Amino acid sequence: MSALTARGRIVVASVSAVVLAAVAVGYIRFAAGRGSADPTVPTSAHGEPLDLRPGPRLLTVTDRHLATVPADDPTGERTISDVECVRAYAAAGTGVCLRPESQWAYRLVVLDERLRETRSFAIPGLPNRARVSASGRMVGWTTFVGGDSYNSGGFSTRTGILDTRTGTLVSSLEEFAVTRDGRSFRSVDANFWGVTFTRDDNAFYATMSAGGRRYLIQGDFAARTARTLKENVECPSLSPDGTRIAYKSAVDGDPTKGWRLSVLDLATMATTPLAETNSVDDQAAWLDDSTVAYTLRQADGRPDVWSVPADGAGTPRLLVPEAESPATLVPAG
Repeated sequence: MSALTARGRIVVASVSAVVLAAVAVGYIRFAAGRGSADPTVPTSAHGEPLDLRPGPRLLTVTDRHLATVPADDPTGERTISDVECVRAYAAAGTGVCLRPESQWAYRLVVLDERLRETRSFAIPGLPNRARVSASGRMVGWTTFVGGDSYNSGGFSTRTGILDTRTGTLVSSLEEFAVTRDGRSFRSVDANFWGVTFTRDDNAFYATMSAGGRRYLIQGDFAARTARTLKENVECPSLSPDGTRIAYKSAVDGDPTKGWRLSVLDLATMATTPLAETNSVDDQAAWLDDSTVAYTLRQADGRPDVWSVPADGAGTPRLLVPEAESPATLVPAG
């Protein structure tokens, strides 16, 4: 499939929340009914050894199973494990898998580098985002517990963080004390999503929505506090060098119009829209300090992983067909 053909089949982001829900449910059923990846996609057999050790590979979810592809040949043969996940991420030999238990029940599973479970617990709602800090210590996740799309007004999310070293668990960022413009802020309709961690394993960034407005927040895990930094920043992803955040920005500040993938310079707070002009409803993942990857869905609901330069130049490139939840296993420099 050519990149041009694939891009022509991508669903535009202005689809209503009802249609998005139908696509999401349809895809879950579609994937659940298939015993292996699409035969048109080069794969190796289920059960072939797959691990999360740092190396020149890209982790994805393929047909609801953890899979890896070579970093230098991401469209080539992939290794698919027997570990089933709806969303996943990994870093420094630690993986997080949001795993289905039944049609509407899910668990968060922490994996070691050999895909052995080290901890698991039930999570409410529909899995949506997952992240691991660069050191492998901190795990974050987001689920929809009401609604199923960020472009509707009635959604509700639950976002938690686990310190895998100490076992400390925060099941919801709603427990944190938030300040906005230097003043204490509380709102009954506050929602949080899309955690991304800094290298110190304490500070993090996420999105908070309240009163119809959406903010980038910076949090302090130990202090249980957070503060707003900038409006219209959703699903942040911190660059390996810690200087920029890739995120989705609602077009004209209105999520019903879709999102533009952009990069925020944390020193200047300047924003650079990226060359991807299709709506990206995903938490981008940095492949290195100059490239980000993200998921776009085709018209029939099947996902593809794309990449684009982080400086606003260049053109999007189809990276891994029929896959989602990208995470580089290449250790950060």
